[in-house]
Amino acid sequence: MADSQQTENSRRIVITGLGMVTPLGIGKEEFSHRVFAGDCPVAPIQSFDTSTFPSHLGAEVSGFQPRDFISVKNIRRMDKISLLTTAAARLALEDAGISINTDNRDRIGILLGTSFGATDVTVQFAGTLFKDGPAFVNPILVPNTVMNAPAGHASIELGFRGVNTTVTHFAVSAETAIAYAVSEIRRGAADFMLTGGVDILSKFYYEALTRFHTFSPSDGKIEACRPFDRDRNGAVAGEGCGILFIERWESAMSRGRKPYCEIKGFGQGSSPTTPTGWPDNAAGVKKTIGRALNNAGVGPQDIEAISAAANGGITLDRIEAEAYAEVFAAGENRPLITSIKGALGESFSGGGMRACALALSFEKGALPPTVGLTEPLTALAFVRERTEASAINNALLAGISFGGTYVYLVLGNCHNEENKA
Repeated sequence: MADSQQTENSRRIVITGLGMVTPLGIGKEEFSHRVFAGDCPVAPIQSFDTSTFPSHLGAEVSGFQPRDFISVKNIRRMDKISLLTTAAARLALEDAGISINTDNRDRIGILLGTSFGATDVTVQFAGTLFKDGPAFVNPILVPNTVMNAPAGHASIELGFRGVNTTVTHFAVSAETAIAYAVSEIRRGAADFMLTGGVDILSKFYYEALTRFHTFSPSDGKIEACRPFDRDRNGAVAGEGCGILFIERWESAMSRGRKPYCEIKGFGQGSSPTTPTGWPDNAAGVKKTIGRALNNAGVGPQDIEAISAAANGGITLDRIEAEAYAEVFAAGENRPLITSIKGALGESFSGGGMRACALALSFEKGALPPTVGLTEPLTALAFVRERTEASAINNALLAGISFGGTYVYLVLGNCHNEENKA
């Protein structure tokens, strides 16, 4: 029995550190205060000219000083996306109480999700290459054009040498990375993992998504992000980085750390559609939720909260709402549902930031409001204008992407007696 309990505990993966560089602030304290207060940093974009586009709003990171987190000698080698990642990773390590040394550096890894990578650097590199030729390309740009540059820079600056992998999986890149990071620890490839997601705003990224009619106002009306709202008309662009520090339950206990919550399981799925399109029904979302619940060993009746993927998109929000209405229809108390993309915008790798917010919800016993939601599209238990208190034992983190790709994570309270048994 003792051996069985030890084996089960070794599969329990908990979150013990959070690191954020986001439009809602730098670091856990500022981010937590602002996300639960319902602050909205969405404003006209300042970092590039949007006058030729139909959309002009974005959620940009502001007040970030790389020198507060990164050595001067390495700053000059990094691009924006690598700076955000390295700073967030350092914050997560500090929050977890981990000092990297010769005893642990080979057992600490990173599994990062990014949807688009350093689009600003890639455009600069390509522009010089095709205009002036290879001889005129700045050599320092070359390593930063690859998708795994942010994770690589973080490991160099911070000194860990374990698993180092980057996942690019459309708008579920961060959620996929977190799921895979859990698997890496469970299979013994690492003792500790930094995981989450990062993406940045750039003019190229903005123009590309504008051409696919992703951003509000897709119907020519007032521009805004309105998750799950009847008047939603597209997403608002965002950027930022959210990093979790995860480890085994018994590791956290041996270090005297109190986890935020436990990552109990996950599920992945897909639906047939075009690469940039959406399925016309919620069947794939429902199946993926079922897989996640089954993997975590819980049922629909056990879920009290959902951090939704809704971003104000016409189809995304509809099929997600339909899935929840059907999966949780039999329960006496439907789960509270929130989407913080009304404040963070859609960065496509924002699952890391949303995972940080959901981890904080377990600590606070509350869910942040859905900024921009005034007229719900359906009768679900949405958290609307203000933070809503809720004793959370189990929650879902939703990842839904264009192209019909889904990832759901089940997070659980690991401090009640039931979960400790």
